[in-house]
Amino acid sequence: MDRNQLNQHLPSVVESLIRSVNDEPKTHHLNRVFLPSREEIIHIVRRLRQAVFPGYFDPEILTTENLPARLTALIADLNDRLYEQVRFCLRYRQQIPEGESHTKACHECDEEAAEILAKFFDRLPEVRRLLATDVQAAFDGDPAATSTDETIFCYPGLLAISVQRLAHEFYKLKVPLLPRIMTEHAHGRTGIDIHPGAQLGESFFIDHGTGVVIGETTTIGKNVKVYQGVTLGALAPHFGQRLRGLKRHPTIEDNVTLYAGATILGGDTVIGRDSVIGGNVFITSSVPPHNQVVAEPPKLTYRDRSKRGREKMFLDFQI
Repeated sequence: MDRNQLNQHLPSVVESLIRSVNDEPKTHHLNRVFLPSREEIIHIVRRLRQAVFPGYFDPEILTTENLPARLTALIADLNDRLYEQVRFCLRYRQQIPEGESHTKACHECDEEAAEILAKFFDRLPEVRRLLATDVQAAFDGDPAATSTDETIFCYPGLLAISVQRLAHEFYKLKVPLLPRIMTEHAHGRTGIDIHPGAQLGESFFIDHGTGVVIGETTTIGKNVKVYQGVTLGALAPHFGQRLRGLKRHPTIEDNVTLYAGATILGGDTVIGRDSVIGGNVFITSSVPPHNQVVAEPPKLTYRDRSKRGREKMFLDFQI
């Protein structure tokens, strides 16, 4: 096939794609309300981090003198950007096309967007207070940390927690799509998957973090420490949508440590306060307070390779 033949073939490709789109309506978004912009929301996440951690992620040096002007400009910019994205999210919820911008329902969406943003901005000082406890917990819990600046600037666990705490505010205000886009961005950046609906207590620390999964209805108390690979999940996810709205993820009480690879499942499962859950355990029932749970160590088999003859030496394993 030469280039001319390829060009002549392309219209048939377009026709077959159109047939596929029409045959699979669940995989297209046509003739419906505008969706929010994922790229714009990711930009908003970066700007929000500048607002809650001023001086760490800003393009210019901040001082106590120029901080008021900087925050004034930053909040004004966030207000404009968030208002548009929240409007799109509320229209999506009610399936109101952008072309119907003068309908009563759309006007109500715009008013609701303004109310939501007012409540969100009012919550920012409290979010900062919670994040300050997380920053201290990260520093206190990791002897490798040289300063709280390092935990803010470098630690993936703190990035994931900070984005989740911001997204959680929109989740509580019943904004669709936007909070999930925020936490999935952090998930992609860090490998830490925290649903925006999860309730995180203060002084929360995720160390290393890769592979951590925290489900929507998880409740976590104060001073909880989580290591990599921990799953706080649902016990019967194959029931799918029938479990929507139910408590299906575990509750972790205060002062609990969850070591690497622990899997804790079920909405009725409660890990009692001051407990330690060892690595690679699988838990589907509650643990009383002040308990340590560990898996039985595996039985190891040793073979002395030095006694083999040279002709019998071979590679036992390959990676």
